[in-house]
Amino acid sequence: MSNQRFSRQALNLAFDRIIPGWMRLLVRRSESGMVALAAVVGALAGLAVYGVAATAQLAHELFFGLQSEERLSGTLGLPVILAVSMPLLGGLLLGLFNLVLARTRSPRPVDPIEANALHGGRLSLTGSIIVVIQTWISNAFGASVGLEAAYSQVGSGIASRLGLGFHLRRADLRLLVGCGSAGAIAGAFSAPLTGAFYAFEIIIGTYAVSHLAPVAAAAIAGTIVTHLLGIDSYAFVINVGFRPQASSFAALVGLGLFSAAVAILVMLGVAMTEKGFRRLPLPIWLMPGLGGVMVGGLALITPQVLSSGHGALVKMLAGSELPLLVLGGLIVLKAMASCISLGSGFRGGLFFASLFLGALVGQFYLGGIHLFSITAGLTPHAAALAGMAALAASVMGGPLTMSFLVLEMTGDFQLTVAVLLAVIIASITVRETFGYSFATWRFHLRGEAIRSAHDIGWARDLTVGRVMRKPAPTVDKDASLVVFRNAHPLGTTHYIVAVDTLANRYAGLIRVADAYQVSPENQDGGSPVGDLALYRDEVLTAGMTLKEATERMEGCEAEALAVVDEAGHVIGLLSEAHALRRYAEAADRARRDLAGGV
Repeated sequence: MSNQRFSRQALNLAFDRIIPGWMRLLVRRSESGMVALAAVVGALAGLAVYGVAATAQLAHELFFGLQSEERLSGTLGLPVILAVSMPLLGGLLLGLFNLVLARTRSPRPVDPIEANALHGGRLSLTGSIIVVIQTWISNAFGASVGLEAAYSQVGSGIASRLGLGFHLRRADLRLLVGCGSAGAIAGAFSAPLTGAFYAFEIIIGTYAVSHLAPVAAAAIAGTIVTHLLGIDSYAFVINVGFRPQASSFAALVGLGLFSAAVAILVMLGVAMTEKGFRRLPLPIWLMPGLGGVMVGGLALITPQVLSSGHGALVKMLAGSELPLLVLGGLIVLKAMASCISLGSGFRGGLFFASLFLGALVGQFYLGGIHLFSITAGLTPHAAALAGMAALAASVMGGPLTMSFLVLEMTGDFQLTVAVLLAVIIASITVRETFGYSFATWRFHLRGEAIRSAHDIGWARDLTVGRVMRKPAPTVDKDASLVVFRNAHPLGTTHYIVAVDTLANRYAGLIRVADAYQVSPENQDGGSPVGDLALYRDEVLTAGMTLKEATERMEGCEAEALAVVDEAGHVIGLLSEAHALRRYAEAADRARRDLAGGV
């Protein structure tokens, strides 16, 4: 830990020397300066995406014997030895890598959503690189995960590091982290609108007019860089030829509901699979290897379960409608492969896997309708794209992100409007019945109360220790009323903390007004003031949040409570009125930041 702290301090010092003060001032005070920095972040994110994607494709070619134009999930077949051994080797390599990390590095890498929700946009670039390595190993050796998690992580990590170097405020740093993800996703998919709304909906957690220019600049810069470098692995445009009819919208409502149900089953399946692997009597570092063998076994049935599914999706959208039984089998196999991969410990995302799975679900749904001779008003490609967007929006929690992806893939506004209906139905259904996207579901399983990237970290940072009154006014519990009254005239303060001077411990809280309401016969100075002490067993600690503190006060009907340390020594005093006022001020600042400073 000391070495990591020293390296961070050295890096901060280096940034202070490299970045002149006038440049930091320009970015902090000028919107145009922020836009320029966002464009730089987007370009760097696009460069990183190119490096990750190109090396992953090269690994597929080397490990699985593919040609340069082939994609792993789109190949027609693989030798048995490669289909089984490569995921196994990848799992063992990842397990050993994680084992070394566990012994040499204690902090867990922070996800961009978690960073923006809890840490004000702060995430370690070193931790982000570790996530990229873990995701690259998983994808390169054929696990059923995508590289999008690595793209978003490295883009956000670069953004956070630069933002800290420019000494950005909390709200601006959160925005810049979103810009890093926007540049990365836009570059990966050759889709700037998709990248921008991925940042708004998933990484930043809200849309504000003042956020548009920086996020758009980053998304466009990321797209330009990947185009210049020649990466086009996620770009494909198809002509659907769809014209909506009245029956189309009714069918899309049903498709949205069906996609939501499949998405929930997949997310629950990942959690159940992970729980099942943890119950096995195996070292944790061996579990990815076991998962690799299982994924390899599924790949013997069809290689389309391997990797993210990009190649398989391209072939599916370029070809004719598949038979219903084939579609159903592919849905089950791909869902199983993704659940096994993530549940056994492989690292990666469900972004592109959910796109492929959703396209299969869309055509399966259309085939099921046709069995009952129902006119759906949908073409196979339209159903595939609608299912793709609806299921991916359910998993990722980004309805506009997925709708704009369809628009940028097809250029068809009529289709996009129709797809938006299915996406909205699916998103509402998942929120109402399940309540989480895949990322926030994983946070929930870890015990984190995160439903989105909305900034709730300020509430956790606002602790009792930061806002309490210190030092607290104290009096010896054995002091007489006369001594107490002489030291604390009525009206000067409301509460005084009673302490046991000999033991140096908290002994209760005295309301000053109570000391002046004692009957005349007890005003001879002989009665100890400690007899008036309240809340002797109710205290606060410095690490409590203000929410926890006010709940404690409400529970014991107290207007104020003393703050003590682990040994029972008094370190401060906090009143309910002061706690609520500070909480309201911080909430108002967070609201203004969320609205872009309005």
